[in-house]
Amino acid sequence: MLIQLLAEHPEAALTIVQRTPLWVWGLLAGLVALGLSQWRDRQIGLRRAVIPALGLAVFSLVGLAGELRQTAWMVPALTLWLAAVGSVLLIGARRPPRSGTRYDPATQRFFLPGSGATLMTVLAIFSLKYGVGVELAMQPELRHSATFTLTLAAVYGSISGLFALRPLALWRMARQPVAA
Repeated sequence: MLIQLLAEHPEAALTIVQRTPLWVWGLLAGLVALGLSQWRDRQIGLRRAVIPALGLAVFSLVGLAGELRQTAWMVPALTLWLAAVGSVLLIGARRPPRSGTRYDPATQRFFLPGSGATLMTVLAIFSLKYGVGVELAMQPELRHSATFTLTLAAVYGSISGLFALRPLALWRMARQPVAA
């Protein structure tokens, strides 16, 4: 409905933006800052690599539970979310770290080359969650739709799984024996 509304009445975008709570724009600013910080080469420890993936998973799971609270589809959706995370991790578990990534066992730090991928990913996730929020505000009955809720759970879970692949690859890299 949202896409159709905006296609037929582009002026509705201004109303949607005006009715968006201010904290959402603060969140967007923080996400953009996070994404821009990933464009430069950096060195980080494993814990710092895990925290964003863990944060996204919690944000995704809590958001899904909040959107589906008091519906018949909440438990199946949360189960599907977990299955989607696990499936992506199983499929991508052997994916090597991005080219140029190095690990220094002496300092237990990773060198990560800069990339714009994180910025694009967080903007895509924000846009998806924003669109879902607007759609649910316009059509709250969608919370009771099996197709909508299960698709949402699968997409959110898959994205969380994709974000978890990088720390998993770094963890595997750190566990490799040092060449003599």
